Amino acid sequence: MTHSVLLAEDDRPIRTALERALTLEGYRVTAVADGIQALAAAHRERPDVILLDVMMPGIDGLQVCQVLRAEQDRTPILMLTARVETADRIAGLDAGADDYVVKPFEVEEVFARLRALLRRTTEGAAGAGGAPAAASGPGGEEAAGGYDVRAVDSGVVEAADLRIDGPSRRAWRGDRELELTRTEFELLELLARNAGIVLDHSTIYDRIWGYDFGPGSKNLAVYVGYLRRKVDVPGSRPLIHTVRGVGYVLRED
Repeated sequence: MTHSVLLAEDDRPIRTALERALTLEGYRVTAVADGIQALAAAHRERPDVILLDVMMPGIDGLQVCQVLRAEQDRTPILMLTARVETADRIAGLDAGADDYVVKPFEVEEVFARLRALLRRTTEGAAGAGGAPAAASGPGGEEAAGGYDVRAVDSGVVEAADLRIDGPSRRAWRGDRELELTRTEFELLELLARNAGIVLDHSTIYDRIWGYDFGPGSKNLAVYVGYLRRKVDVPGSRPLIHTVRGVGYVLRED
């Protein structure tokens, strides 16, 4: 199946090189040079995935992302950014982006991230599939360490005071609904289905992105940090914990 990509990048050499590389990789590419053209093309073309530069004249990539999400457009968005600070990357996630690549980048990394976004889109709630120790059955079962995880039905998981509805892609902590991006939702669902089990970095990368970006990557740490800001708000008991040198676990301490 040939997937369509909307590429928005104001730097002509980068745009031309990416358009050529994506075309050779088998994608149908629509390339534009600014945010206004990107919005028009997104409405007209309905691409399978959007590759969006942050720094563009007029309407920048963050604003494009915000507009599309406000319109309930859930097309996967991969941001291209020259900003290396964590706060800048978080701004892109807050705008509704699903993933990001920092410039300068290797084109193979862009391909890998695009494949992961498209795979998750076509598979639906892929974050739940193949989890190493997912709870199942209407009565639920205990994960390792005796932590109670209840699968209320085929798509709903409860762990601690979290409730995650896979089919509707909605999540609550107590009575508070969580506003999550696609990647945040899948990461939280993976942790909740394996509550009490420490998941190492490689396992999480494989389940969420389908690709291990190596020990030097800060991608996972950024997403976990941002997810904590939404789940573990001040006054609530922390649920998402770091196990240094290993990975992450969802549990009540």
